[in-house]
Amino acid sequence: MSDLATQKRVAAAVMKCGVNRVRFDPERLSDIENAISRSEIRELVADGAIGAAPIKGNSRGRARIRTEKRSYGHKKGYGRRKGRAGARTPSKRQWILRIRAIRSSLREMREDGSIDRRTYRKLYRRAAGGQFRSRAHMKAHVDMTKGRNE
Repeated sequence: MSDLATQKRVAAAVMKCGVNRVRFDPERLSDIENAISRSEIRELVADGAIGAAPIKGNSRGRARIRTEKRSYGHKKGYGRRKGRAGARTPSKRQWILRIRAIRSSLREMREDGSIDRRTYRKLYRRAAGGQFRSRAHMKAHVDMTKGRNE
């Protein structure tokens, strides 16, 4: 068998793929051997004597399984973490989540009548000032001050 390295290189250039992806039909090797110009190689590509192997790519299967497990809290232990807690969920993001929760519960309390408009406004401003750690803390404060007049 003769050396078909030149044909392989030219075929790779014609098909716009890598040399390692070029495949020759074993029954048409004599035709491929005689092809010395790019136009002859193009004809052989059109005939199907020369082809390109499919691109392999990397499987995402394992990555999908890992992501799914992380969605319900697995594979997130201390050994997996790089960076401090503030890097994983920044303090601003924590604040946004907390203030949204507090404000939505304040809205609910105002609508169901457990607090009046004046108290709502007062508590809203206090929440904005960071007085409440959480929804529960805010509700405990409301319950505590219920009897007293603020």
